[in-house]
Amino acid sequence: MAKYSDIKGFTVQTLSTDTVASQAAGGSWSSGGSLNTARRGLAGSGATTAALAFGGYVTAASALNEQYNGTSWTEVGDLNTARTNVASSGNGTTTASLCFAGNTPPNSALNESWNGSAWTEVGDLTIARNESGGCGTTTAALSFGGETPLTPGSGPHSVKTEEWDGSSWAEGGDLNTGIRGNAGLGLQTAALSVGGQLDPPLTNHVESYNGSAWTEIANMNAAKNRAGTGGSYTNGLAFGGDAPPLTAATEYYDGTSWTEVGDLSDARSTGAFGGGAPTGVSDAILAGGNTPGNTANTEEWSAPAVFNQIQEGQLFFNSTANAFKESITDMAGATWATSTSINTARQSGGNAGTATSAIFMSGTPTPAAVETWDGSSWTEASELNTSRITGGSTGFTGTAAIYAGGESSGPTTNVELWDGSSFSNSTALPTGLRASNMFGSSTASVLTGGATGSPGATSSTSLLWNGSSWTALTEMGTDRNVGMEAGISTLGIIATGGYDPGQTINNVEEWNGSSWTEVSEVNTARAYGISSIAASYDSYIICSGAPIDASPLRANTEFWNGSTWTELADLSSAARSSGGSGASSASALIFGGLNPSVTTDSFEWTADLANKTITSS
Repeated sequence: MAKYSDIKGFTVQTLSTDTVASQAAGGSWSSGGSLNTARRGLAGSGATTAALAFGGYVTAASALNEQYNGTSWTEVGDLNTARTNVASSGNGTTTASLCFAGNTPPNSALNESWNGSAWTEVGDLTIARNESGGCGTTTAALSFGGETPLTPGSGPHSVKTEEWDGSSWAEGGDLNTGIRGNAGLGLQTAALSVGGQLDPPLTNHVESYNGSAWTEIANMNAAKNRAGTGGSYTNGLAFGGDAPPLTAATEYYDGTSWTEVGDLSDARSTGAFGGGAPTGVSDAILAGGNTPGNTANTEEWSAPAVFNQIQEGQLFFNSTANAFKESITDMAGATWATSTSINTARQSGGNAGTATSAIFMSGTPTPAAVETWDGSSWTEASELNTSRITGGSTGFTGTAAIYAGGESSGPTTNVELWDGSSFSNSTALPTGLRASNMFGSSTASVLTGGATGSPGATSSTSLLWNGSSWTALTEMGTDRNVGMEAGISTLGIIATGGYDPGQTINNVEEWNGSSWTEVSEVNTARAYGISSIAASYDSYIICSGAPIDASPLRANTEFWNGSTWTELADLSSAARSSGGSGASSASALIFGGLNPSVTTDSFEWTADLANKTITSS
């Protein structure tokens, strides 16, 4: 008897929209009604159907107040005192809001309360401040950060927090970092301070408040100043701001990390923003601001209450687009984000592992130091027996790793094995090598290239490690050291870039288990870079590095798909001689290095899922 599927075929789910990763990922901005008066440096409250926009700068500080009904703005009762760069409680409504701080000039401590028809001066802040963050409600608000002296632009940037109880302000817990131009998000007992300006650079710095103390948490992907916010401290948005230049980018915070979602139509800063409900990101509003120049434009954010969750490998038919689609890992959408710093700044160490479990061995200026990574923090571990730098390393599993060769008053033959708690000496290399590359496991790996002198001649050496001894393999076609690599010991290893005395190499070679073959060159020749140390030879990334003269440092990332190299997202900070780990091209970590001084910085690479149209011919 024939099967039903043989007669009728298979059913593919039909959807009217693409699947998305979250409610916020399905959100977008659309144009709303324009303000009656274009201005910047204003504040607001409310949501897309009922909002206020007050204060700001026209040709001087303004007292204007406008009310939005979801379609158009109407001028209503003005503030008692004209001010620019004001802050608000954020989660106010068209019948109850606060406007505090700002610049008249000079910097102001004034606080005014709106009752739906008029503003009334109520208890002032204890500190006059300009460009400060604000959030909360009309009976439980926060004011934090800002520029505190009477003369704008002269600093310092404040760490002070004040809490409003409905009648007066009292000092709360200090921020960890003095800042101005930061935006507030959430409630008095559950708030975020987002971005802003240090002295002088802009920052992607984020802190969380629990009602008594601030804690530094995951940074945004991009530094920004004078941004807008909406939602809550675990389900919120940060949008626009000075980057510089002005940005239209919107980032979503899920309580753990920040993800870029739909951009504003207009790049701008210092607009009036309303966060909608303080519990989520279903709606938000941004009115006015600097584009540059004053603008009256309004944009409204909306995100679907019901959406189809994206799942890897999912196949569906989009009836609106009239196309079959599959949800796959999207390398073009991959990004770098700040991760937890290593404990000790260093460069030129050994590295191995994945994005969630890794080891960083040696490095200068602490050539015996070892740290391990568990996906959330770095822990100092037992040191190497022999201090050295620039060794070849691979095979970290938590309980195993190998560190071979390196520089210790010249190239060394030392080999050490990690057992999960300490290092032990093992069979030495047949010749001293430094700045070699290594790939595979701790019991089956290949060591390639390096230098046999100090500085010495560059080598095309290839050696096989079987867990107890070394065997010479067919040499590479190109001498090189400080290159990049990925793969297993018997298939598809890539030897990438590096340098031979006098030249930086863009040459790439592929290993088939017995011989090397030259394949497509990288787009940017470099040495001292890092790869994702992927097990798959046909899908990995390289990033950072520098030419042979070490200038300029590289921030660019390239993705190998088995046949070609594609430029992807840059690191936020160019570097060389970093450590790196990663089991695939979709998830990797880079740590330490020079940028240009020795650093503790760590960055994580992730690739999101995306919906790709399936075509046939």
